[in-house]
Amino acid sequence: MSFEFIKKLPTPSEIKEQLPMPDHLVRLKEERDRQIRDVITGKSSKFLVIIGPCSADNEDAVCDYVTRLARVSEKVKDKLILIPRIYTNKPRTTGEGYKGIAHQPDPEKKPDLLGGLIAMRKMLIRAIEVSGLTAADEMLYPENWRYVSDILSYVAIGARSVEDQHHRMTVSGFDVPAGMKNPTSGDLTVMLNSVYAAQRPHSFIYRGWEVQTNGNELAHTVLRGATNKHGQNLPNYHYEDLNLLLNLYNERDLKNPSTVIDANHSNSAKQYDQQVRIVKEVMHSRKLSPDIHNLVKGVMIESYIVEGSQKVGDGVYGKSITDACLGWEASERLIYDIADYE
Repeated sequence: MSFEFIKKLPTPSEIKEQLPMPDHLVRLKEERDRQIRDVITGKSSKFLVIIGPCSADNEDAVCDYVTRLARVSEKVKDKLILIPRIYTNKPRTTGEGYKGIAHQPDPEKKPDLLGGLIAMRKMLIRAIEVSGLTAADEMLYPENWRYVSDILSYVAIGARSVEDQHHRMTVSGFDVPAGMKNPTSGDLTVMLNSVYAAQRPHSFIYRGWEVQTNGNELAHTVLRGATNKHGQNLPNYHYEDLNLLLNLYNERDLKNPSTVIDANHSNSAKQYDQQVRIVKEVMHSRKLSPDIHNLVKGVMIESYIVEGSQKVGDGVYGKSITDACLGWEASERLIYDIADYE
């Protein structure tokens, strides 16, 4: 056999019993979910800022980061909703490299899937406890969703996953917003088809069960740039791109037309320092058109304590071991600048 079955892992219910969400955090999440939902539906005029490290590899550094974020959040809460980006699963283009804390709780040691499930949940709960901010994560593995379904307030579906049927159907059972990124090709039709699928009910097999979902009206688009056949990066955050997306939304029967702009990845050609300029251009575009203002509900920013990136094992506290990130000082200034636009 090509599969070696190593051990049977605990079910999501068993892991949740081992590491439950405290009652006061359950209530806090309910309120945060309501606030974020109101932005996507247009009931609230606040702006979402999904910000944090490319991958959350160290619990202490992540909780340090979100504590800093909480202090800033308190100052801008009338205009912005800050959502810590705590990504516990890291997609790899070639399949090689660090795959996230859910896979490797210690980046310098071998994979430990059971340890990773525990480390992932423990870190996410602690982050809420110290900051009062519920987080966003990427759903790389649909089967793992229920391990964190009671913790997250926002979920991203990546460019490589957005065409996958299982991802789309799993999102249709969420009760929190899900951002469906454009694929690496940049095809906006694929992205919008994914939103359509996620907003509809489905019957399918999930974790050995036949399940029925109601559809997720909070599913929306995320523009993250594209890569052409020559390997060149093509941004899609400019005013013209936003206007095109608006027109495509208007041609379709989709609920809560919304988009979030990912300022890194192909939009910045992974030049992390360009995120500041990109976010400011997006904010300016919102000022130019009331329709685009209503469409663009937030931005995604890759940010950590120390700017740039490092190799696994270099040991710099609060510095990304995957994609390069903005440092804390630049990130804090950018958040205040975003608030000034609102």
